[in-house]
Amino acid sequence: MYNVSESPHVREQSTTKAIMRDVVIALLPILAFGVYHFGLGALKVILISVVTCVVCELLFELIAKKPITVFDYSAVVTGLILAINLPATVSWWMPVIGGAFAIIAVKMLFGGLGQNFMNPALAARCFLLISFTSRMNDFTVDGVSSATPLAVLKAGGDVDLLTLFLGYHGGCIGEVSALAILIGGLYLIVKKVISVRIPLTYILSTLVFVFLINVISGNDVTVTYMVGQLLSGGLLVGAFFMATDYATSPITSKGQILYGVILGLMTALFRVLGSTAEGVSYAIIIGNLLVPIIEKITIPKPFGCEKIKHAKGESK
Repeated sequence: MYNVSESPHVREQSTTKAIMRDVVIALLPILAFGVYHFGLGALKVILISVVTCVVCELLFELIAKKPITVFDYSAVVTGLILAINLPATVSWWMPVIGGAFAIIAVKMLFGGLGQNFMNPALAARCFLLISFTSRMNDFTVDGVSSATPLAVLKAGGDVDLLTLFLGYHGGCIGEVSALAILIGGLYLIVKKVISVRIPLTYILSTLVFVFLINVISGNDVTVTYMVGQLLSGGLLVGAFFMATDYATSPITSKGQILYGVILGLMTALFRVLGSTAEGVSYAIIIGNLLVPIIEKITIPKPFGCEKIKHAKGESK
């Protein structure tokens, strides 16, 4: 007996709740190091961001009389990703504004989870960067404000690679420790929450384009500079936790590779030729907007399908 049913015919046992729970678990090393390194200020930002996202989603669904979805952890993940993209020194109202913008303006108004056309947390970070530039670039550690390693590299300075790898420097809460990010990213890959395709392509493309643009521009490129580009800033956390967002990344294999290359090119252009040292957030947002085009040109042909050629003057 054959069981005939509607598509999809191949079903995955994973649920949205399980996937989001795995993302939360993967973020724990990053969050823990952020609180350890930056202190209770980081914990405050994380808690306010998560609570704001959950409350905004719940209130919107109650007012709009939509099904309650806050128990699938997606709002929690949005709050956590927004928090790790913020400095620990921001005022309490900034994660509130950012969380409300991410959930209401970017996610819920477009239909909720899976319907948003760009990553909500990154859209909120870009909104905050544009609106409160000085506050978003105030990186203070132990009461001392200093330039980020990327800013030092852009200015021609030198950095300590071991410090970059461990994370004992200034920056956003979740972007400082490359070690913690790699642990979380490896967990997502092992659990098959994400494929290695986008992160690997994105990271390698960024390094290749950074090197090429510097060479073409006549700038000196050292090993320390290239490794510094890899370990500092938001490249690693963006590659594993933001560029791989299901709703805003391509579903085709070729599309994911093309997507990663585009992200790498945009990030390199922002970092080397832009006025600021970083560019991951803007690169991913632009990449999100290009996803429909990427999927259109990389969609595989159905097996056994042949394009029918029509003779001139023959009706189709």
